[in-house]
Amino acid sequence: MAEPHTLDGYTPGVLSISRGDLGDEDVLALIAELNAELALRYPEPGANHFRLDPDEVAAGRGALLIARLDGAPVGCGAVRLLDGDTAEIKRMFTRPAARGGGVGRALLAALESEARALTARRLVLETGTRQQEALALYESHGFARIPPFGEYIATADTSVCMQKNIG
Repeated sequence: MAEPHTLDGYTPGVLSISRGDLGDEDVLALIAELNAELALRYPEPGANHFRLDPDEVAAGRGALLIARLDGAPVGCGAVRLLDGDTAEIKRMFTRPAARGGGVGRALLAALESEARALTARRLVLETGTRQQEALALYESHGFARIPPFGEYIATADTSVCMQKNIG
C-alpha cells in the first residue's frame, strides 16, 4: 500500500504501510515514543495499558503495521482478535511531526482491512479522555463510544472505549 503524501516536517513522498514485527528496531522506537507520550498525558498509576504480546499479532490472530514516509517510520498500529467476531485496535501512534497528514487515517483503514481478513465483524478500541485528536480520528472513521470493557473497566475515568461494526 503506497500513496504520494506530504506531511509537515517531512518532504513530499510516498506513504507505505506494511506488516512489522514487535521486535523490529523501528517498531520498538515508535512504541517507546507512544509509551512516553501516554505516561506524560496519564501519570496516574494504572492508567496506561502498554501490553501487546507477539502471539496476539501473529498470522491468523492479528497484525502489527508500520507506516513509513519515504522509508522513514512515522507510525504504527496493531489489531488482535479477541474472539471469533471481535478484533481490537491497539498501539496506534503517529509521530507528532507526521500528525494531521493522513497517516492515522491510512493506518486505521489498513488495520480495519486486516480485521476483516481475520473475519472480525466488529472492531473495538480504547483511547483516552486526554487524546482529543485520537477521539476525533476514530469518530470520523465511524467508531461510536461504548461502555468500558475488559481491562479498561478499571480505568473508566480516563478511558474511552469505542466500537465499529465492519461485517
